[in-house]
Amino acid sequence: MAAGNRSIWKFVVMGLVAAVLLQFAAERISCAAGEDQSSAAREKLAQISGQDQLSELFNTVASAVMPAVVEIRVVAYQRRPAQPDPYDLFRHFFGDDDPFGRGLPRRRQQAPPVERRVEGLGSGVIIDAEAGYVLTNAHVVDGAQEVEVVLSDGRKFEAQWVRSDPFTDLAVVKITTDGLVEAPLGDSDLVKVGHWVLAIGSPRGLDQTVTAGIISAKGRKTGSSPYQRFLQTDAAINRGNSGGPLVNMRGEVIGINSAISSYSGGNEGIGFAIPSNLAKEVLAKLIESETIVRGYLGILPQDVEASLAESLELPGTKGCLVAQVVPDSPAEKAGLQVGDFIVEIAGKKITSEYELRRVVAAIDPDSKVKFELYRNGKKKKLDVKIGTKSGPVAGKTKSPERAVKAWEGFGLKLQSLPPEMAERLGYPKTLNGVLIMAVDNHSDAYRQGIRHGMVITHVRNIPVTGLDEVLEAMSEADSGLSLRIVQRGGSSRYLFIKPMDK
Repeated sequence: MAAGNRSIWKFVVMGLVAAVLLQFAAERISCAAGEDQSSAAREKLAQISGQDQLSELFNTVASAVMPAVVEIRVVAYQRRPAQPDPYDLFRHFFGDDDPFGRGLPRRRQQAPPVERRVEGLGSGVIIDAEAGYVLTNAHVVDGAQEVEVVLSDGRKFEAQWVRSDPFTDLAVVKITTDGLVEAPLGDSDLVKVGHWVLAIGSPRGLDQTVTAGIISAKGRKTGSSPYQRFLQTDAAINRGNSGGPLVNMRGEVIGINSAISSYSGGNEGIGFAIPSNLAKEVLAKLIESETIVRGYLGILPQDVEASLAESLELPGTKGCLVAQVVPDSPAEKAGLQVGDFIVEIAGKKITSEYELRRVVAAIDPDSKVKFELYRNGKKKKLDVKIGTKSGPVAGKTKSPERAVKAWEGFGLKLQSLPPEMAERLGYPKTLNGVLIMAVDNHSDAYRQGIRHGMVITHVRNIPVTGLDEVLEAMSEADSGLSLRIVQRGGSSRYLFIKPMDK
C-alpha cells in the first residue's frame, strides 16, 4: 500500500476513535447533569412539600366542618293495589258469558294490596347545634315516612320534624340531642368564580367523603323554579351528596349541594349547589312556620338584551321588564303597566328577572315598598303594596326514590303543577298534569321532542291526578310508557317513550 494511502487511513482511524471518545464523554456529562438536575429538583420538592400550605388548608377546613356533616337515611312505604282480574271488563258488559258464547274463566280471588319498603340516602349539615337544626335538600326527605339522622360519630336520631320547600329544594330536619357541632353559613354573594371549595357528604353511602374543586360559575339556572340560581362547581358530587355542604376556605357553608349535570349519571365535573344566602331566607321561614309565605306582585317579568333595551329606549339591560300584569293583582292595583322597566325595589337594585322574584318573595306581605322604574323613557317611582303568595310545607307523601328512577330511567325530572303555576306558565288554571322540569339530552323522550315546560296529562291513557302516580308508573315500567303531552298554545300528542337503557 502506498505511503500516502496509509497516512489517509491513519487519519480516518484516529478520527473515529476521537468521535467515540467525545460521544462517551458527552454521555457521561449528560448523565451527570441529569443526576444533578434530579437531585436539585428533589431537594426543592422536599422544601416545598414541607411548606404545602394548600394541602394543610384543605385538611384544616375539612376537619373543622366534617363533625357538622350528617348522613340522612329515609324510608317510604308504597302501597301497591292488587291487580284487577283481566276479564272483569267483559263481565261488566256480558256477565259470565263472553260475546262469543263461551264461559269466562272463574273470577280469581283478588290478592290484598302489597306494601313495599323503599329506602333513600342523602346528606345534611348541622347549622344550629343548640336547636338541633339540620339543613338538607327537599328532594332527600320529601315523601319519607321515616327520617333518620346519622352523626359523624355514628350516633343515630329520628327526626323530630321535617319541613321542606319544593320551590327551592331546601328542607330543615330537627333532632334533639346534646354534643352537636354546627357549621356557619357564609355569604354566597362574596364567592367568586375560581375560588377553592370543598364538597362534603355521603356519596354512594360512603360517609364523611371530601372532594375539592373550584367555583366554575354563578347564577346557573336549571329546572323551572323561579327562585333558584345555583353555584356551579367541579368538585365531585354524586348521588348521596345531595343536601351536603359546599364549603369555602374559611370553613363556611356557602352552598347546599343539590344536583349534577351528567350524561352518565355520575360525576362529570358539573355540580350545582343552592347558595347559602337563599338557604338563610328559607331556613328562617321553615323554622318559624309550617307554611312558606312569600311576597307576591303579580307580573310576568322578563330580562332584556341590548338590542331590545335600545329599541325600547331603556337605560340599559340591568333591570327587569314587565311583560304582563295579572288582573286584580297588587301590581295592577299599584299602577304597574306592561312595558315598565323596574330597576329598584325597596332600595335594592334589580338587575334581572331572578333578582326581582327573589326580592319580592322576601318582602313581608302587606308591606308597602317603593318601586323605581322607567316608563316611556322617563324615570318614575311607585308605592306598591305587596300581596301574599303562600304554600304549605311539603308533607311526607311522595317517595324520593321514585323521582330518582324517573330521571335515571326515562331522563325526566318532574314537578307538581298547581293552578297558579300553570297560569304563570301560560296554561289554563284548570289543567291537570305534571310539569316536566328537565329532560336528559340522551333520553328517548328528548329524541321524540319532549322538552322542559311541557305537561304530562295522561299516563297509559289514564288522566293524571298527581305527581306520585306518574313517578310510580315510571318506576315500574320496564319496556316503556305511553304519555300524552301538552305544550304551551294547547297542542298535544301521544308518545311512547322507552327507558334510556333500552
